[in-house]
This record gives sequence, structure tokens and C-alpha cells, in this order.
Amino acid sequence: MAGKKRSAPAASRSPSPARTPPAPFHFPSVRRGQPLFDSYTFHSVDAEREGAAAGRSLEQEHEREHERPKVEGEWMLGVDEAGRGPALGPQVYGIAFCQLSYSDTLKEMGFADSKTLTDPLREELFKDILEHAEDVKYAATVMSPADISMGMLRKTPYNLNAQSHDVTINLIREVVERGYHVKECYVDTVGPAADYQAKLQSFFPTISFTVTSKADALFPIVSAASIVAKVTRDRILSEWQFAEPGVAEGDRADAARLFGSGYPSDPKTVAWLQDNFDPVFGFPNVARFSWAPVKNALLKKGAASKWDDEPASIQKYFSGTPAGPERTPLWKEYNLVSVGEF
Repeated sequence: MAGKKRSAPAASRSPSPARTPPAPFHFPSVRRGQPLFDSYTFHSVDAEREGAAAGRSLEQEHEREHERPKVEGEWMLGVDEAGRGPALGPQVYGIAFCQLSYSDTLKEMGFADSKTLTDPLREELFKDILEHAEDVKYAATVMSPADISMGMLRKTPYNLNAQSHDVTINLIREVVERGYHVKECYVDTVGPAADYQAKLQSFFPTISFTVTSKADALFPIVSAASIVAKVTRDRILSEWQFAEPGVAEGDRADAARLFGSGYPSDPKTVAWLQDNFDPVFGFPNVARFSWAPVKNALLKKGAASKWDDEPASIQKYFSGTPAGPERTPLWKEYNLVSVGEF
């Protein structure tokens, strides 16, 4: 199906005061109505297959699952992320993939660096991807703030570069496992491009990789992936479900979601961090506790804490002094001793 270039949406007339504003369009990569504790991945291919499976029996579906049929054609795939630097919200990795012959059509549809596009135009282009589902597939991995922070705060840190590499490798692997013959892959780099490209090539030797900075401005398929990532992240934040009671209730419902860009240099983000700090519990679950502004706020303004846990010592288990209640006279009568005293 051929696509057409999407122009910026026309300005609409202001709704009358009595008219209820329409509900925002729902993008399938966004989970709704629940706090984001754990990272998750959405594949548009799975949603299509679930719809097709609705009329098949369990036995037929089990047979198809084991067959894993190959998808016709040679495919190209693009990878990009959104939300790497902010102290608030998830990081989202998006991929888009289409047949090699569809590359020119993507360009005609107007895919370009998502960072240069307005929010409404990004959303319209994502809708184009949904409308051309037969030709353009996509997936998104949403890395929750809690998972990012837990990795980075390990005794041996699992840094964001390593987390990003692993998410990218998993997304590509999952597309290949679903039967797609990926011939070319274009990736916006994380770290040194040559090293990252060699790493990806070692995992997928049959795929030709191009890893470079600003890939979303160079390759339409990466631009499509960038739009999937950016729109998914923005919508998750605008609809953020707080796990903490009382944070976004009553008069604070709107103000609690005024995150700004999430970057520490953004005045709106700075204001949010100041207004939503608790000296005991820190910040709501949208914050990345491994980020310097969040950690520093806890160190400077957090309630003082003292840990009275006894240091672990194996020697106490071999001490000659018996632990526990006083021994009965029977021990003395028969000259009994603990094996730990030998």
C-alpha cells in the first residue's frame, strides 16, 4: 500500500464550552491505567497475530506456534530511543521495519528526524504507521525508571549504555524469531559507533549493520523508529499513573504531571523536583533515583537515617562462649562441651 506525505494538521475551531473534548488517541504501545513498575515490550506483529488467531482453535494455534512460518521478502529495520538523558520518566526504545522495496515510500510519507517535528505532526506520522500496518511494523521497549535505577545502583553497576545495547539486541532478536528476514539494520549509536556496530554484527552475522550518530536524520526507517519511541514516551508521561496515593489527586492532578522535559536544566523539571520531594520517601516512582539531581536532593534534604544492623562476622559462629540460654546441670555432670569449643 503506497503512503502519502502527511502535512501538518490544520487548526481546528475552538470547541464550544458545552462540548466535551474528545479523548486522546490511544497508541497501542502505551499501557494505560496502571503504574509503570516493570519494563515491557510491545510488538505490533503480535497484536496482528492475536487478532488473526481469534477464529482458530487452541490446537490449530499450537501447531502454528511450532511452525514459526517465515515472512516473505527481505526487510530493513531501524532503531532509535527517546528519553535517555532525563531524570524523570522511562527511556523508550523504538524499532520500525519494512521491506527494502518500501524505503522510498517512507521518505515520501515525510519521515524525518523526530526531534525537528512538532508533537502533533509526530503523532500524525505514528498514525500513518498504524494505517500502513501491512507495510510498516514496529515495536517498543519501555524501560521503567525503577528498572533503569536498579541496574545503575547495583554493586557492580549495569550502566545505561549496557542496558541500551541489551534492549536493542533483544528487539532485533525478537523480530528475527518472528520469522522476518532482516537484511539491513540502521541504528542510532550509543557510545563509539564502530564498537557498537561490531558488537551487533557479532550477534547477527547475516544482517548488514549501519551504526552512526544522527541516524534518524539520515534514514527514514530510523526516523520512523524515533517517532515510535518519542510518541510512546511522551504519551506515557502525559498519562502517568502515580503509584503513591495523594500525589495527583484533587487540585494537584494537573500540576503533578508538569514534568517539563525531564532534563535537570529545564526550569519546569527543577520546579517539579522541588515541589514533589518527601524527606523520607524521596520522589514518586517517575523519578530515576540513580540520576545526580535526585540522589543529591536525597543526600541534602532527606531525613537522616542510621542503620543499626550488626556487621556480619563468621567468627561469632565458632566462639567458645556458648550462645543462647544458660546450660542445664546435666552438661556439667557429664562434662559435655560444644563442638565449637574444640
